[in-house]
Amino acid sequence: MTPVAAPEQVLEHIPIAVEPRYDPPHATIDADSSKTWLRRAMPIVLAHKAPFAVSLSLAFIGLVLQVQIPKVLNDAIGSVLVKGSASLSHYVIVVSALGVLAGVTGFVARLYLMKVAYAVEFDLRNLMYQHFTRLSFGFYDTAQSGQLISRANSDIRSVQMYLTFGPFIIVQCVIAVIAFGYMLSIDVPLAFVAMSTTPSVYLVARRMRRQLFPASWLIQSRLAEVATIVDENINGVRVVKAFAAEPREVRNLTQAANRLRWAYVKDADLRAKFAPLVQNLSQLGLAFVLLLGGYQVIHGEIGVGAILAFSAYIVMLQAPFQMLGMLVMLGQRAAASAQRIYEVLDERPTVVDRPGATQLLVAHGEVVFDNVVFGYGADQPKVLDGVDLRVAPGETVALVGRTGSGKSTAARLLMRFYDVDAGAIRIDGQDIRDVTLTSLRHSVGIVLDEAFLFSASIRDNIAYGRPDASLAEVRAAARAAGADEFISALSDGYDTVVGERGYTLSGGQRQRISLARSLLIDTPILILDDATSSIDVEIESQIHEALRALNATRTTLLIAHRLSTISLADRVVVIDGGRVIATGTHDEQLATSPVYVDILAQQEVAVAQEPAT
Repeated sequence: MTPVAAPEQVLEHIPIAVEPRYDPPHATIDADSSKTWLRRAMPIVLAHKAPFAVSLSLAFIGLVLQVQIPKVLNDAIGSVLVKGSASLSHYVIVVSALGVLAGVTGFVARLYLMKVAYAVEFDLRNLMYQHFTRLSFGFYDTAQSGQLISRANSDIRSVQMYLTFGPFIIVQCVIAVIAFGYMLSIDVPLAFVAMSTTPSVYLVARRMRRQLFPASWLIQSRLAEVATIVDENINGVRVVKAFAAEPREVRNLTQAANRLRWAYVKDADLRAKFAPLVQNLSQLGLAFVLLLGGYQVIHGEIGVGAILAFSAYIVMLQAPFQMLGMLVMLGQRAAASAQRIYEVLDERPTVVDRPGATQLLVAHGEVVFDNVVFGYGADQPKVLDGVDLRVAPGETVALVGRTGSGKSTAARLLMRFYDVDAGAIRIDGQDIRDVTLTSLRHSVGIVLDEAFLFSASIRDNIAYGRPDASLAEVRAAARAAGADEFISALSDGYDTVVGERGYTLSGGQRQRISLARSLLIDTPILILDDATSSIDVEIESQIHEALRALNATRTTLLIAHRLSTISLADRVVVIDGGRVIATGTHDEQLATSPVYVDILAQQEVAVAQEPAT
């Protein structure tokens, strides 16, 4: 195998090194979990403080302009209709100008607000997805995809709505303070009468907020439950139909939808109970104004214009009071959603680069398992328990064992999908925990037993590890994997778009494309995890001929089930009970290892019963 001379050569085709074609999030969530959810989210909002400040400032100016109108009307009635000392046209022009200016500032304020809202949502969504990419396999072993999708969509939207529209609504509510100031300037007692219901509004809103939070949490949780059921049924539609289980799955979804409906109805009941009080208590203030103000007008204490101005101010206060109810509901929904989002963002990846991790330089390709111990959980039995194994540079080794013996686990540990509990795995003497994950996964290729394809063209799927690969390079990899012939026969050839997970192709075709994807990046170490199990014997034989030539200078680890696959190996390693119990050539194992003979017999019977694809 040709030694690799320099780090820049090692990193030449690292997919992660491709320059991103998108803007990263402008800020991140505060990592201090002791803070309130709102304080933790503030860095995201402050990253857009300039346009947000413009929006809120213009909204405030627009409110000030609107509040002037009742005052001008009061002056107009007193000066024109009562005293006849001024021209009505002057006040008409002033009111019209105030209305136009208020409309323009309101439009620009909302325009900037929407830009900020979508920018905040962009940051939150990308921050969430970036965190998904950093989380370790252990997290995804237990997480439900529907739950994660719900948190990355509906929960983010709830938080974004409150972070952006909450301050805007608060500014809208400032109109109450300004209006109260103008009412005080007209008549102090009448102003206090007009605002006498405000304390009641505050108390009702506070109680509403306290009762809405559990309902909001329940809604978001049950939305995620429905999303999980739908996601699993779509991804597992073949299993559902194979067992004629459609009625049962519809029943499961109906039950989940009913639980969600109950939560929504409970939320609606609370809103119906409190929202009308919050929104309409100020109407009592209008009745009190008419009662006391009318008495004062009759006795000549204030003018008719004052009553009109007070009535206009109270009507103007209806919108803020309605928005106050909306703010409470948005706040409780956002608080519940934020906690669900933070549960994910606070999850720490368990497999990360150590401080001072270096680039992995593969000069030879020696792989060593040194007394490796591993289990998938502290309370789970050990899958590997003291595995010692050395794979020489350029050697092809087949790992053979019964189901659950730890063969695939060994491959995943070599890729650092998980970290060993004890012992070490070394490549050319370097502990893989001391090198960067990027350089490790550039140097070690893997073809998983489950061939996953993206909903993209066949060319894009093969070139996933090297997006800059030419069509000639893609075709060369496909020929080595025995895929070029069937791809070329498709109507659009390499531009054919496969369905979700590649289900428009057969299992064997998917495996060949997956194999071509790994061969294209041409790593010095290759893991084939039962990579040809769904391919018929004739095609497999062609692939093996190509692999023999390609693997001549490459260290290869085969997770083998078929005897035909084992024939590719220079050496066979038998794993049983989490330990290496025998090692040698195929013929040596047949002669000395009863476990190997038994495993082969069982596997050949199983393979003979499988249909070719």
